[in-house]
Amino acid sequence: IQIHVLVPHTCMKKWVQQILYPKFLLDLFIMNDFLWVEKYRPHTIEDCILPSSLKKVFTGFVEQGEIANLMLSGPPGVGKTTVAKSLCEELGLSYIVINGSDEGRFLDTIRTKVRNFATTKSLVGGGAHKVVIIDEADNTTHDVQLSLRTFVEEYHSNCRFIFTCNFINKIIEPLHSRCTVVDFRIKQSEQQKLQALFFDRLKGILDASGVTYEDKVVVKLIQRYYPDWRRLLNEAQRHSAGGSLDAAVLCDIADVNLDDLIRAMKNKEFTTVRKWVVNNMDSDPNIIMRKVYDTLVDFIEGSTIPPAVLVLAKYQYQVAFVADQEINLLACLTELMVECKFK
Repeated sequence: IQIHVLVPHTCMKKWVQQILYPKFLLDLFIMNDFLWVEKYRPHTIEDCILPSSLKKVFTGFVEQGEIANLMLSGPPGVGKTTVAKSLCEELGLSYIVINGSDEGRFLDTIRTKVRNFATTKSLVGGGAHKVVIIDEADNTTHDVQLSLRTFVEEYHSNCRFIFTCNFINKIIEPLHSRCTVVDFRIKQSEQQKLQALFFDRLKGILDASGVTYEDKVVVKLIQRYYPDWRRLLNEAQRHSAGGSLDAAVLCDIADVNLDDLIRAMKNKEFTTVRKWVVNNMDSDPNIIMRKVYDTLVDFIEGSTIPPAVLVLAKYQYQVAFVADQEINLLACLTELMVECKFK
């Protein structure tokens, strides 16, 4: 289990930000990280790329100088953990981050490390509340969540808890009621604005990293991986490892063509469907399933669209934990091929 205990160095950060770089670009003498997702992680709410309604909520906490127990839910990579850390650092609060995915020893961890941390007074922020960030809390078991519920109440006078999760329905209701729940799902109306903001952010990161690039490639990357900013930065770093991000990478992130797949499914050609899956496994299975969903009405008769949606939902859920993505995607397409009537 990795537990990070951080005492903010807010003054140093602000000096570096004002003198050397814009707020979201910190030099290596602050963070000596190779990974862009860490090196360029925002440290204030203002620098986080969020819908205006969410930014208003978190800015309010900063202005109040205090935070409530929070539960941040939404898809991966949208900035839940970044917001949690930014709140603590901007308010000058000491905090620890515990990953809820390490299920084996997690219960012992919260009984020892969290208890020890929560019961002592903070040395920074004038004795303000400490913060425990439970990352990926939806991966914890029922008994762990019951213990966390008790901790939230027991240490309320000295400690706040921030839970992040992808699937809020996996968190027990007693924890919901003890937290302010903030949904990070992004509305369709906000999509273009957020993509434009991240376009500027990514160009700034590429410039700071000495990478040459073409705007159309940056746009293509954003459209492909939105709203998973973490995945986007990782892919941008991978493609620019040679010092440039140019049109040559467009072949790696090309849109998936479903024409041959739909034709084979309509004709019940299992071997052809299997070959298509093998040839397209460099694409994210979630993206393929989403594209199939978006085009259902074009190639499936209306009476079989509802069963098709259920099939896609089932296999997309399984993407998160199956051992072999190729088999899972092929099983999904095979079930669609068998159960649906094609036009």
